[in-house]
Amino acid sequence: MMGNGDLERGAPTKSRYPQNYSAAAAYDMEHSDRHWTSWLVPMIVVANVAMFVVIMFVNNCPKNHVGNGDCVAKFLGRLSFQPLRENPLFGPSSSALEKLGALEWNKIVHQNQSWRLFTCIWLHAGVIHLLANMLSLVFIGIRLEQQFGFVRVGVIYLLSGIGGSILSSLFIHNSISVGASGAVFGLLGAMLSELLTNWTIYANKAAALFTLVVIIAINLAVGILPHVDNFAHIGGFLSGFLLGFVFLVRPQFGWLEGRRLPTATRLKSKYTAYQYVLWIVATVLFITGFTVGLVMLLKGENGNDKCSWCHYLSCVPTSRWSCGN
Repeated sequence: MMGNGDLERGAPTKSRYPQNYSAAAAYDMEHSDRHWTSWLVPMIVVANVAMFVVIMFVNNCPKNHVGNGDCVAKFLGRLSFQPLRENPLFGPSSSALEKLGALEWNKIVHQNQSWRLFTCIWLHAGVIHLLANMLSLVFIGIRLEQQFGFVRVGVIYLLSGIGGSILSSLFIHNSISVGASGAVFGLLGAMLSELLTNWTIYANKAAALFTLVVIIAINLAVGILPHVDNFAHIGGFLSGFLLGFVFLVRPQFGWLEGRRLPTATRLKSKYTAYQYVLWIVATVLFITGFTVGLVMLLKGENGNDKCSWCHYLSCVPTSRWSCGN
């Protein structure tokens, strides 16, 4: 993956690349025919929607609900939602989510159900939860898949989702967690590292960086609200950020000076020293963090014992809400 870029086919000429062309423009022209068709991201969306239908079928509110309140949208039959007092997101009960693979510390540590680190990524707590994550996935993921292909994006998506699950399980022990938001945040983190490692080929760098940082900050800030698993967001984001340096690196373009050089060699692509350094550092940090986090989790350690203030990253108590549950 880290080899020199291949520019032999359709080698650039002076007429194709005027001297005042930017590196970004040259890259776009050279790679305009290499964009992939996005099919993985739409398939992930379909899989998540299908899984939500399965959850609601298993939930079967009219038959299994016991307590105050009526099922919502009864015309849907066994697909109707739990009462809004129990689930305001228009979704199933927590017991149905737990049965189908929700993230739960006790079951992972004491019942050897590590598979929940993966299955929870495909479950959602309600229609609103599902729509928010899938719209974000489409907005972020399709662009990345078109530019880098389904393999790289798929690896980042899955590893980021699991990374988010690991960090969530280390810090949250008294509730279940579900959702693809950790994986989506991983793609968002990968977008940031992709911009940084491929800095020289972008035009309007500062504007792109500012916009991306603002979007990330807003999304992480929403995570401090109660009932939102911000640890999954942070774990997914950090995983994707590191993986972006590994999988989304692109060759940098530069003009070679020298009148005696043939025109076809004026434009060269290569990986720079700082890209190699970032690639190595990110690889080491990801493997180390992922391994340490997983070992700590399987040993039953509580992340809050190592970091007494970290719980504020997921919920900040105010006069309007408590973070106890």
